[in-house]
Amino acid sequence: QVQLAESGGGSLQAGGSLRLSCEVSGATLKYCMGWFREAPGKEREGVASLFPETNTPRYAASVKGRFTISQDNAKTLYLQMNDLKPEDSATYYCAADPGLWNGIWCSLGTGYRDWGQGTQVTVSS
Repeated sequence: QVQLAESGGGSLQAGGSLRLSCEVSGATLKYCMGWFREAPGKEREGVASLFPETNTPRYAASVKGRFTISQDNAKTLYLQMNDLKPEDSATYYCAADPGLWNGIWCSLGTGYRDWGQGTQVTVSS
């Protein structure tokens, strides 16, 4: 079982930037890792995923060009969020799974095995 713990959430105005961190324990470079978000009344959705061994990212269309996912030796997962919009407001979760790599990139679906507790991001207009 992989342990994950997010940090870095907060409240800010639209157009600002924020970097989320996720401390990861028990994963290897062959684990898929991802960031997800869940807004009130909406389903949890994939934001970005990464296969640490190849550092191949994948992004949801809504964040591509604004968010960047990165990792440090499968120990820490980051999400750099720029040009934030009110619709980015949500609880953000990091997740890991040993089996969601298709040979090119990692899934953005919510079927990951291990999850963190989440960190809140609120963007005001």
